[in-house]
Amino acid sequence: METGMAEPAGPAQTRAEPVWNGLPRGLLKMRRLLLVVWFVPMAVALGVLLGLFAGPVWALFALLPLAFVAWGWPMLGRNWRSWRYAERADDLLISRGVLWREETIVPYGRMQLVEVTSGPVERYFGLAGVQLHTAAAATDARIPGLLPEEAERLRDRLTALGEARSAGL
Repeated sequence: METGMAEPAGPAQTRAEPVWNGLPRGLLKMRRLLLVVWFVPMAVALGVLLGLFAGPVWALFALLPLAFVAWGWPMLGRNWRSWRYAERADDLLISRGVLWREETIVPYGRMQLVEVTSGPVERYFGLAGVQLHTAAAATDARIPGLLPEEAERLRDRLTALGEARSAGL
């Protein structure tokens, strides 16, 4: 039935596609190094102990941690590629997940605190994470493994946008 009235614009028509940013490759390198550092020595120790105390056939169980490394290596790559974030006019989008996709939308006006964190291993690899806190604990979000300059830029921008948006509340 034609009424002569224009149909309301849908969400796809009113918003442009967000510009997504991925995470630096250094995060993938760090996670893969940690995988190897934990499981290769475990395999060696397990092989030696089982070989000495249970016999050489039982020492083959030391291959299990190595199999986990072989499986985890590409899985870490898939997980790393799944993380991305986009800054829009009114909110920040964070998307992650391989099997279970999760997309978090954090309105700038709801942000209460934006932290930049960097542990000793992250600092060694030149990385930092951004933690976003909102009024609702369930909507807290984080972006791991950013370059420190990008993390600080994002913190400053999100803080400024959050203050501007919350001033109108």
